[in-house]
Amino acid sequence: MRPHHHLHNGPYKTIADVEFATAGWVDWYNHRRLHGSLGMVSPDEFEAAYYAALNPEPLPA
Repeated sequence: MRPHHHLHNGPYKTIADVEFATAGWVDWYNHRRLHGSLGMVSPDEFEAAYYAALNPEPLPA
């Protein structure tokens, strides 16, 4: 995957182009971007770990 794939060269020609670019940026921002304040993990990985820690699975008896 190219870094900064959410960037676009040139003007958008249609609303669909804008929607596609916006969806790509949101996907990158939430799923691929490594965040320094979160320990260099993506926001969705951090959130999953947070909720997993709140609701640990019970150990088998």
